[in-house]
Formats: sequence, structure tokens, C-alpha cells
Amino acid sequence: MKRFVIILLVAALVLGLCACTQAPPSSNASKGSSKLITVGFAQCKADESDWRKANTKSVQEALSEANGFKLILADSNNDAAKQVADVQGFIDQEVDYIIVAAVNADGWDTVLGNAKKANIPVILMDRTINASEDLYTCWLGGGFYEEGVKATDWIGTRFTKDQQVNIVNLQGQLGASAQVGRTKALEDAIGKNSNWKLLAQQTGDWSTDKAKEIMASWVKQYGDDIHCVYAENDNMADGAIQALEEAGKKVGGKDGIAIISFDANRAYLQMTLEGKINCNVECNPLLGPGVAAIIKKIEGGGTPNKKESVDETAFYWDTITQEIIDARPY
Repeated sequence: MKRFVIILLVAALVLGLCACTQAPPSSNASKGSSKLITVGFAQCKADESDWRKANTKSVQEALSEANGFKLILADSNNDAAKQVADVQGFIDQEVDYIIVAAVNADGWDTVLGNAKKANIPVILMDRTINASEDLYTCWLGGGFYEEGVKATDWIGTRFTKDQQVNIVNLQGQLGASAQVGRTKALEDAIGKNSNWKLLAQQTGDWSTDKAKEIMASWVKQYGDDIHCVYAENDNMADGAIQALEEAGKKVGGKDGIAIISFDANRAYLQMTLEGKINCNVECNPLLGPGVAAIIKKIEGGGTPNKKESVDETAFYWDTITQEIIDARPY
């Protein structure tokens, strides 16, 4: 009996030693809570304009590894088919989330349906799309039509009801929701004001050089009949101003050709202060922190609003100050 008790005591001692020397959890298990969230970002064109550069940088900074993310950027270079393929590639890679800044509003049903089947939340950023709302989690951005209304409201203060107002419209990339909203706001305002006339309308594809070329041709065709330039982003406004000044035309200020712009990047707000741009409507590019907050909310079990809008304002040549410009983050 004594021998049996000794054997039991030895066995218990051995088991205790094994328990004390058991290997610690694997490094992957111990870091389970700090696993990076993988996000695929389908950007329309990362360096399309000064606005888009700021937008891309904002997302990259907000969704950094230091903040707990692994960001995969796919630049479609404004190729709609490539962008859809990029999103499908993210689905195949089984990323955790997908962000889309759409090249075009159409053509998204199939690939977003695939993302839904794979249980991958899709966040639309900046641009909206023509697809059922149940195919994406939410949208974050500004109101493009409302931005256009701010601009057309200013035109209404610049010109009286008995003045003829001939407007030329440099559109953004056709089909992009920013172009659609801003163009529609202008066309609606023209429909409500019998003294306003759309003299010419053409896409400048957000480009300074292309807008300059188009504006130069309009100056030759219409000359002094142009009263107002409605350029749907800062870069195109810059191109239009260059063409007008090279043709000897006075721009901006109180009695020059009225210049409308959108985006309100710092360099172009400086042109607004100089009086070259009369009205510059803000479109906030710093959407990265908002996207990160949406993802963190979902990760925590919350549900974001279907539409998450950012605050935007407008700046005018006769009220903007250097202090306002210096305080701007972009």
C-alpha cells in the first residue's frame, strides 16, 4: 500500500512539472486582438487632380498599419472596367472591407452582388453609384448637387434679373457623380432663370491642360459673349483662367468674366483671394478618418448610417482672408 501511494505521489509530481513547463500561446494567438484589418481601396485615379491627391493621401494616412489597418490601393486610372476588375480581385483576396471611389455611376450590380455574397462590407467614398442600396454598406462624401446650388446661388447675386448671363460649363469626367450633380444644379438653375443661357458645355475631364484648350476654342468662337465660366473643379478653372488671360480677357473680380470653381484646395483659394476665382465651393477630400471611423463602428458591432455626409462651405473673392486660407488643412 505504501509503495502504491509513493507511485501516485511521483506521478502527480511529474504532471505538475509538465503543467509548469507548458509552452506559452503562439504569437499569432497572443496577437489575435491586434490583427490588421485588410481594406481594399478601389480609387478612380489617385493623382487625377489636387483634390484627388489629397483624398488618396487622407485614406492612406487614416488606414495605416499604425492605426490597425492593411491598405491595398488599386488605382484604376479612370478605367471603369479595370476598377470593377480591381474590386473583384479584392473579393477573391478575401479582404475584410472594400472602399470604392467610383469612376462611373453605372455597372456595379454584379461585382457588388459578389461582395455581398462574400460578406464583405463595401463603403462608397466621395462618389455615388446607380445600384440598389442593399449592395453596399454606406456612402461617405459631400453633396455634389448641393455644391452646385451654392455656386448658382452666387451667380444669382452677381448678375441682376435684367442682365443677360451667358455661361460656359467645363464639366468633369462624364458619368462621375460629382459631374452629374454639379451639372444638374447648373442646368436646373438655368431653367429657372430666363436671362441665363448655356452657351457651351464640354467635359474637361478634371484636367487643367484640357480645360485650357477647350476654353481657348470657346474664346475664339464666342469672344466677349462669355459672361461666366462654371468649371466643375479647381484644375479646370485654372486652365480656363489661363486661356482667358492669354486672350487678353479680364477674369474674376467685380467686373471680369465670373469664374466659378469647385474643391477649394488651398492654392486655388489663394487665386480666390487674388480675385481670379469669384466663387469656390468646397468639396472636402479628407474622408480617410471618416472611413476609418465607419469601419471601427462595424468592427464594434455597430451599424453606420446609410449616408454619411461631411460639412462643406463656399468661399467668395470679396470675403475670403489669408487667415482662412492659412487655417485650411489642404
